[in-house]
Amino acid sequence: MPATPHIETHFTASESVRDAVIGMSDGLTVPFALAAGLSGAVASSGIIVTAGLAEIAAGSIAMGLGGYLAARSDAEHYASEYGREEREIVEKTEMERKEVTDILTSYGLTAEEAAPVVEALSRRPKQWVEFMMKFELALDRPDPKRALSSGLTIAGAYAVGGFIPLLPYMLTPETAIGLNWSIACTLLALLLFGYVKGGFTGTSRVRSGLQTMLIGGIAAGAAFAIARLVG
Repeated sequence: MPATPHIETHFTASESVRDAVIGMSDGLTVPFALAAGLSGAVASSGIIVTAGLAEIAAGSIAMGLGGYLAARSDAEHYASEYGREEREIVEKTEMERKEVTDILTSYGLTAEEAAPVVEALSRRPKQWVEFMMKFELALDRPDPKRALSSGLTIAGAYAVGGFIPLLPYMLTPETAIGLNWSIACTLLALLLFGYVKGGFTGTSRVRSGLQTMLIGGIAAGAAFAIARLVG
């Protein structure tokens, strides 16, 4: 009887999901707080929509740029550490060999079992450096396209999230009605976003949805309260 092939389905897009979570959560809460805060001060939904669109534009650019620069910093940090490890395996060879031994023994190997691995790595400088980057410094080689994709993902998610609490104000001239619908839309969006996120990350969809709605709702409520106090 043929054996059933073992297929592993690990989640490999955690960075993209993290970027989407950052952008979407901020996009839902910040424009909501601005619109809700203005609802008590102005009578026209048009003013709220204009202010909200301006905030979405500025916020998505700022958030996207922040994500881009953060990813660039990660890449620059990796390159700097990689160069340092390349120098150390040449200038401090014995110390680096001992560090490899220490890493392997920390996984349960004896010094005798680690010795041939250390010897094999010492004959392969590139693989040796990669090993040290991964197991000594816990650094993974960043995707060269990561900075741009991170910035675009965060900016896009922020813009999409920002339109959700603003949409009710676009559909009604009454600010009070717009506020009530904005609250409902924001909470529903947080619930659905958390539900979808749970499917991507492999956690309980229902729990993720409720948790995201609760945390996002608290954040939005706090931002709304601050906006009202300042206003």
